[in-house]
Amino acid sequence: MVTADEIAQLCYERFNELPRRGKPEPGREWTPLAAVVKITRCAKSGRVEKEVVSLGSGTKCIGQTAMSPKGDVLNDSHAEVIARRGCIRYLTQELHSAVSGRGSTVFCQRVHQGKLRLQPGISFLFFTSHTPCGDASIIPMNSRQLQVCTSVTSMKNDQGTPGGLKRKANAHIPRQNSKQPSLEENGTEETKRKNIQESKQHFSLPSSSSTSDDEPSQGPSAKRHLQTVSHASAELIINNRVPSNVSPVVCARLNSQVCDILRTGAKSVPGGLADPLQPGMGYHSTGLLRVKPGRGEPTLSLSCSDKLARWAVLGFQGALLSHYLQKALYFSTVVIGKCPFSHEAMQRALITRCSHVSDLPAGFSVSAPIFLQSKLEFPFSQAQTELQHKAGQGCITPCGAAVSWCKVPDQPLDVTASGIKQGVTKKALGTAKSRSALCKLELFHSFLSVVSSTDASVLPDSLRRTDLHTYLDYKEASEAYQQAWQLLRNQAFPLWPRSNRDLLLFK
Repeated sequence: MVTADEIAQLCYERFNELPRRGKPEPGREWTPLAAVVKITRCAKSGRVEKEVVSLGSGTKCIGQTAMSPKGDVLNDSHAEVIARRGCIRYLTQELHSAVSGRGSTVFCQRVHQGKLRLQPGISFLFFTSHTPCGDASIIPMNSRQLQVCTSVTSMKNDQGTPGGLKRKANAHIPRQNSKQPSLEENGTEETKRKNIQESKQHFSLPSSSSTSDDEPSQGPSAKRHLQTVSHASAELIINNRVPSNVSPVVCARLNSQVCDILRTGAKSVPGGLADPLQPGMGYHSTGLLRVKPGRGEPTLSLSCSDKLARWAVLGFQGALLSHYLQKALYFSTVVIGKCPFSHEAMQRALITRCSHVSDLPAGFSVSAPIFLQSKLEFPFSQAQTELQHKAGQGCITPCGAAVSWCKVPDQPLDVTASGIKQGVTKKALGTAKSRSALCKLELFHSFLSVVSSTDASVLPDSLRRTDLHTYLDYKEASEAYQQAWQLLRNQAFPLWPRSNRDLLLFK
C-alpha cells in the first residue's frame, strides 16, 4: 500500500538532497516540482518499494523563433515535461543495459521479435506538486474559497521575464477533503475501473432533490446532498446548464456558492474555440487544447494537461523507445501535492477527452490513471513562498532555472535556463557544452547508442531499414506509435499543432 503523502514526501526529500544550484531563492522565487516514481511490488512477500527515478522543476518555455533546428535547445521546461524527459533518459539507460546483456531492473531480458517488456511487478507513478496547467486547472471556486485565496485577477498582471515565457500562477485554495488517499499500486484493471466508477458515483447527481422548494432542510443530509450536487454541477453551471432534477432552491444556493473559477493562463490553440472571457464563471471554456502562456512572443508548447492526456493514450515512452517495447508505458497513478485541485477537472482534462478513442494498434490503449492528492505542500510553491516572503526581498517571481535529476550513472543533474545549460558562456553557445542532457539531440544520440549496441539478430524490424538517418526518420519509422498518434489526433485532438519538419532533421 502506498499513500499520496508518502509519494509527496519521497519527492520533496529527493529534491532537498540536490545541490543548491538552480533552486529557487527561499521567500522570493517559486517553482512547481514533478517526478516519476518507480513502484516495485514483490509477488511473494507483497512488499512494495518506491523510488524516484526522475525529478524536474521549472516554469518556462521558449518562444517559437528561439526553437532550434539542431535539436539542441529545450523548448518546454515546465516541471512535468522536465520530469518526463528525465524519465526517458533513465529508460534509455536501462534499455541500453538490457540489450547489452548487463541486466536491467526495469526490462525483462527475454526479447520477442526485438521487443522487450517491463519486469513483473514494475509500474510507474507520476507526481506533480501543482495541478497541471491548462484544462485541469479550470476549477470552480465558491465565495468562501474566493475570499481566502489570492485574487485570480492577479494572474493577469504576470510579467514576462528574460530567458523564457512564464508559467501562470493559480490562486491557492485549501483542500476541503483531508481524507488520506491510498493505493494498492500494482492493482488489476478491474480495481482501476472500480476506482473510476466510484469517483463518478461520488460526483453523480441524485434522481430527486432532498430539499423542499419552500423550506430547504438545514440538516446534515441536505448539506451533504448540496455539496455532492455542487461538485457534480460546477461545470454545468459554468456553461449555464443546470440539470433539470436539481430544485430551484438548490440551484440558487449553487449559484451563490460556485461564483468563480480558478483560471489558467494557457490560451486556446489557434483555429479552435476561444474562451468567452466573461466575468466570473463565464471566463473559460473547458476541454480545449491550450498553448502555454507568456507575454511577448507566442509559444508553441501545449499545456501540461494536454501532454498528460496524450501520454495516457500513446504512453510516456515516446516514439523512439517504442521501437523496442511490446507495449506502451503508462502512469498507473497521478499524485498531486497540496494545491488547488479538482478530481472532476483532472478526470475531464486527462481522461474524458480521449476516452472515446478506438481502434488503436496492438500495445496501445486508453489508460485511466488513478488520481490522488496529498496533504503535503511543496516548500517552494507560490503559496509557501508568499508566506516566507520578507520585506526587502524584492518581488515574488517564478524561478528562471529548470532543475532535472534522473537515476543515471553519468551526469544525473542537469540545470538549464532559456533551454540551455545554466551559466554557459557566449563562446560556448551552440556547442556541446551548452546542451542540456534532456534536449532532443542528446536523447537521440543516447537512443542511437542503444541501437548500435543491439545484436543484429534481435534488432527490431522497424530499425532494420537502411533509410534511417535523421531524428525525424527514426520517429516516423515507429509505425505503431505513429498510427496511434494519428488516431488520437483524428478522434480527439484534430487541432493539435503539427511539428515543423525542418526542426526535426538533425542527426
